[in-house]
Amino acid sequence: MTKKLVVYDSYFGNTEKIAQAIAEAIGGQAKKVNSITEQDLADLEVLFAGSPTRAFRPTPAILTFLNDLDPAMMRGVRAAAFDTRIPKDQTDSGFLRFMIGLFGYADKKIAKKLEDSGATLTLGSEGFGVAGTEGPLLEGELARAKSWAQKI
Repeated sequence: MTKKLVVYDSYFGNTEKIAQAIAEAIGGQAKKVNSITEQDLADLEVLFAGSPTRAFRPTPAILTFLNDLDPAMMRGVRAAAFDTRIPKDQTDSGFLRFMIGLFGYADKKIAKKLEDSGATLTLGSEGFGVAGTEGPLLEGELARAKSWAQKI
């Protein structure tokens, strides 16, 4: 049986909902980043990592997790990154749109860390939209997450 894991952090529950949808779609397990053990990562074949975008970056907990990954354990692991975000076209703030254009979202930073850890990115990173800072998720995002994850 293929061991598949979705590691996430979540502040308002939106990223957790996306992580659960991904886990369901791939037949894996979703676990919050602060509950991950070394045993969870042993013999892993597929790893999704996700975070809300906070100040144009992943959360500190996800960054710490990614920085601490053992390259020997990540060799051969298929991986993908995701985030939750306020879509650029969903904000009235010209300043925020400018800042998003300048600094981007968390997904690309997570993907780079996964690749740096020795995992193989086999799916382009993805962002899932929320309405405002606390959500809820935009309509259709859970279904889109499942469809995206199945491509791994």
